Amino acid sequence: MLRERVILGRQLQGIERKIRSKKGGPDAQRHLVDLEKKALAAQKIRQNRSQDRPRLIFPEQLPITAKQSEIIQAIRENQVVIISGETGCGKSTQIPKMCLAADRGLDGKIGCTQPRRIAAITISQRIAEELGQELGQSVGYKIRFRDKTNPQAYIKIMTDGMLLAETQADPKLYEYDTLIIDEAHERSLNVDFLLGIIKTLLKSRPELKLIITSATLDTEKFSEAFAKAPVIKVGGRLFPVEVEYWPLDPEKEEAGELTYIDLAVKAVERLQNRPDRGDILIFMPTEQDILETCERLEGRQYPGTFILPLYARLPASQQGRVYQVKGRKIVVATNVAETSLTIPGIKYVIDTGLARISQYLPRTRTTSLPISPISQSSANQRKGRCGRVQNGVCIRLYAEEDYLARPLFTMPEILRSNLAEVILRMIFLGLGAVAKFPFIDPPSPKSVKDGYDLLLELGAIAWTGQEHILTDQGRAMARMPLDPRISRMMLAAQKEGCVPETAVIAAALSIQDPRERPLEKAAQADQVHAPFRDPQSDFITLLNVWNHYHHTWLRLKTQNKMRRFCKDYFLSFNRMREWIYIHEQIMHILKEQHLDAGQRKTREITPALYAGVHRSILSGFLNNIALKKEKNLFQATKGREVTIFPGSGLFNKNADWIVAAEMVQTSRLFARTVAKIESVWLEELGAGLCKSSYTAPHWEKKRGEVRALEQVTLFGLVIVAGRSVSYGRIDPVESQRIFVQAALVEGQVNETLPFLKYNQELLAQVEKMEEKVRRRHLRADDATLAEFYRQRLAGILDLRSLKKLIKDRGVDEFLRMQEQDL
Repeated sequence: MLRERVILGRQLQGIERKIRSKKGGPDAQRHLVDLEKKALAAQKIRQNRSQDRPRLIFPEQLPITAKQSEIIQAIRENQVVIISGETGCGKSTQIPKMCLAADRGLDGKIGCTQPRRIAAITISQRIAEELGQELGQSVGYKIRFRDKTNPQAYIKIMTDGMLLAETQADPKLYEYDTLIIDEAHERSLNVDFLLGIIKTLLKSRPELKLIITSATLDTEKFSEAFAKAPVIKVGGRLFPVEVEYWPLDPEKEEAGELTYIDLAVKAVERLQNRPDRGDILIFMPTEQDILETCERLEGRQYPGTFILPLYARLPASQQGRVYQVKGRKIVVATNVAETSLTIPGIKYVIDTGLARISQYLPRTRTTSLPISPISQSSANQRKGRCGRVQNGVCIRLYAEEDYLARPLFTMPEILRSNLAEVILRMIFLGLGAVAKFPFIDPPSPKSVKDGYDLLLELGAIAWTGQEHILTDQGRAMARMPLDPRISRMMLAAQKEGCVPETAVIAAALSIQDPRERPLEKAAQADQVHAPFRDPQSDFITLLNVWNHYHHTWLRLKTQNKMRRFCKDYFLSFNRMREWIYIHEQIMHILKEQHLDAGQRKTREITPALYAGVHRSILSGFLNNIALKKEKNLFQATKGREVTIFPGSGLFNKNADWIVAAEMVQTSRLFARTVAKIESVWLEELGAGLCKSSYTAPHWEKKRGEVRALEQVTLFGLVIVAGRSVSYGRIDPVESQRIFVQAALVEGQVNETLPFLKYNQELLAQVEKMEEKVRRRHLRADDATLAEFYRQRLAGILDLRSLKKLIKDRGVDEFLRMQEQDL
């Protein structure tokens, strides 16, 4: 295998060096014999692997089988091959076998990545079945917390995150002689990271082969990125698919009378009346939508029909039911079924045209997960789920004009991601500088700088003078797949003991404000929202909204009633659901990291809890503090002036210091979602970012030391003014000068020092002599006296250290002057 070959090669080089230097002797010869035995054993293993390869069969009904010879030949002749084929053409299951047919998998495994766990499991099971073997023999899979791969396996299917994690222990990926990056068109961060890493590996590992597969025709970028690698295009659908548009009535949707769930359920009902019934696949954007749709469909009790949910977090046993049930089925899925899985027997696809797509908000420097319209390519992927075994029908619950107006492809995740999060992960994985990394779509230098700046502000990284390194805090943040501001808040909340409250607020900051205020009903909305409003903190206002919503949910317990509740209280039902979803994600991540998530119960906001919550918020939004200038006008960081947004609970209220979740530029710069804070919190939270300046250094007789007035600024704002501090550690040279002059030359001390009393008496005698002989300038000047002490008191800056020095020496003779000194 490759790893053994590398080890043998290094050992051989070591023996050759010894022989050349004539230091080897008989030992070198013995080592050479041992090495030869190991090499022959490795060769035998390779021969056995070649002979023991499982028998390969390629199903004729799959479109990719028609390209079998062309693909095998391309893999043999090229280091990189790109294969474009519609979903369902057989790429995921057949390409690993074609690699085996091309004599790959003999020197190392054939590794194949999938974007989701469910795909890694089902694809490995399918390949094993086609090879006539048990899973875990020639084919295995590896997902988080589970590895079902035999060391002697030929094919290993894994999530892209697992392969990325393996680069830590095996940077050259010697376990593999071939890598397949499947579903590369999704352009997730993991995929882009892996493609960049493998691109750098190809030069040092000429024997490594890379196959990139895409379910869309957007393959030119991949080809260009890999030196114009050949592209093989594979046909997909076997039967025609008719597209029907059944758009949602926007007025009814706005009024809360009809939702995409209602429309999907109605579509199923209409399909029931068609003579040519078949299996149905419904695409929904969220897990909650899936569960509600399944519940409503089950209530209709269609005879002989299975209603099956399908989403990434569903247990594997339940996910597998889509392949196992015998009879008609209606599958309700997220976009996990868009490309990762091919569900057999689907005749009808019902597409809401929606999905959760992560979005970075530069204004707030946070990441949200809104429900957004999908791209044309994603819509076409969904359409392609039917038409495999018979003519298909795709029903789109949106207008054709809407479809045509959508972008052709989904934007790569790196271009809609917080680069602070990307950089944090890259440093954690040891991938080097962002600017030098071979991304297919490189981010802009401005975005990269902003990412580094934010991580420095959050205390996640430190600059050594040569490179950025992770702090202990940064390592903990990197292990949490959250926006860095949110992970920083949650770490602070752990320390402050306020995780439940901070998690709710953190989730709220990742969505648009759920409160609505239509112009024609502004007064009514304000009146309804008034009980939620906290006079000191808009963050607590959001917490009050959350608590009221959840107490009501426990009482009403149905979506329709909650929709009515939201309408009555001028809350966006969709945003409330998004808020709940993100909150669940945060809590799930905390549990994964074995962090205490606290108890989910409503607590009274005491002064101590208020302080803890807002210190946690500050830890993530320290750059958004501001100091009052006049009424609602505040001096913000970096020279900005901001006005509290009129809709804030703090508008026209008394607050000297505030923190804001966002600064929004419209007619002027507004601070939105703000809270009153205490300036005393800022110095500790901004420790490494604070800058101190010192004025008026002076001797303090009472304290017996030199002190100065300190001013502390954070992002240009004065957070501490005129604080008296010891000056010795700040400027030792100036402190000693002031100490010697004031305490020893001028004698400004509160206690008797024998040597000083002696010197003063001697000085008095010299002054008397001056008067007696009527001559001036016999006595040494102050500068000479000061120099006498300085020469003998190196590093001594105050009375305490002076007395310790005398005690350590046992005498003070070294400080007593003689007549010639004066």
